[in-house]
Amino acid sequence: QVQLVESGGGLVQAGGSLRLSCAASGRPLDNYRIAWFRQAPGKEREFVASIVWSGGTIMYGDAVKGRATASRDNVKNMVYTVSLRMNTLKPEDTALYYCAARRGVALLTDTDDYEYWGQGTQVTVSS
Repeated sequence: QVQLVESGGGLVQAGGSLRLSCAASGRPLDNYRIAWFRQAPGKEREFVASIVWSGGTIMYGDAVKGRATASRDNVKNMVYTVSLRMNTLKPEDTALYYCAARRGVALLTDTDDYEYWGQGTQVTVSS
């Protein structure tokens, strides 16, 4: 099992920045792809970004490309922490942001491809 815990959400004004963190644990995750998805009320869950701890391609969804940066922070006591920094936030970025994980490094962006999910952290961008 893999446990994922998101943090860092909150209320921010349009144009501002936010940094979300995902603490992943449960097993060695060096070859897992860890992804960020988001879901706004009444909308489907949307791919935001993904990263593999051991390296390789970092992917971004079209809606955040150029405004988001995913990074590997650290691993301590088998807890892997990755971050997602988002700049120039817009009201349409308002959503519940989820961290998800899957074994393997394939560049996959569909929610069905990810086995493990966190509970989400709310991001609200005011205009």
